Amino acid sequence: MIALTFVSHAREFAGRPVVDVPDDGPLPTVDGPVSWRFGVWHFDGATDEGLSEEFRVAFDQFVAQAGPSVESLVVGPWGYAAFHPAPIAQLCAAASRLPALRALFLGDMTSEDCEVSWIRVGDVSPLLTAYPALEVLRVRGGEDLAFSPVRHDRLRELAVESGGLSREFVGAVLDSDLPALTDLELWLGTADYGGDARVADLAPLLAGERFPALRRLGLRNAEIADDLAEALASAPVTARLERLDLSLGTLGDRGAAALTGGRTLTHLAELDLHHHYLSEEMAAAVAAALPGVRVDVSDPKEPDEYDGESYRYTAVSE
Repeated sequence: MIALTFVSHAREFAGRPVVDVPDDGPLPTVDGPVSWRFGVWHFDGATDEGLSEEFRVAFDQFVAQAGPSVESLVVGPWGYAAFHPAPIAQLCAAASRLPALRALFLGDMTSEDCEVSWIRVGDVSPLLTAYPALEVLRVRGGEDLAFSPVRHDRLRELAVESGGLSREFVGAVLDSDLPALTDLELWLGTADYGGDARVADLAPLLAGERFPALRRLGLRNAEIADDLAEALASAPVTARLERLDLSLGTLGDRGAAALTGGRTLTHLAELDLHHHYLSEEMAAAVAAALPGVRVDVSDPKEPDEYDGESYRYTAVSE
């Protein structure tokens, strides 16, 4: 079974509405700050995996037209992203012409544009080096997705959406020095798509040894959701969180029982568990155990039964 995939482009990013950059002509008139969405989709049959020339030319034109005023940028397709790698080098080279950029979303594509596991990305850390004033970075992809340990003084939010994150990727994020990071969101995914990170790989984070400013933690879309919940129930990092997000994964009654039976979570403002495999009784028990906390137990799922085995699925794996 293939789980749900992305079916719509971002409508909001970094607290701003997303406005598409037109293929031709001037930018539309906008009322207030926006996130500009730029993308060039084409399928020419080429499989040389080089940078899309059509994207390169069009993006240079956009930067020449609007670069100094762009504060938030959403990058959609770069040709056909299964064949063409992400334009990370081009984005880095444009840094001096995008002096106001504070928020970047790389890879805003639906399954019609390219399946998430096919999106060729590469090492995204050079973006942080090229943009020392960047405050928000969100990345979506799967193929060749990599990260290198980096120091960045301004980054507040880091999110990586994937059908599977490797332990090497997770380890490099945790080895980074991000003193301003308040919001970390990792879509751990499934082993079938390279998601081999386990609780032990998150030990420095769970122990509270990383990211002293962290207030929101999202370990989402995880097939190990029950294991994560059991670890987080007593983890030192949980005590300083305001929001905890274990949504989109395979959380069941075992994990939910740990969340209500370990260290109290009543200090949280929000606990997001939507897309889960909890029984009705357990879902009600979690909400009842956390009065005053916004608990989201919407979108319950039922396991698939096949040949005597029970199967749960993350929301996004393809």
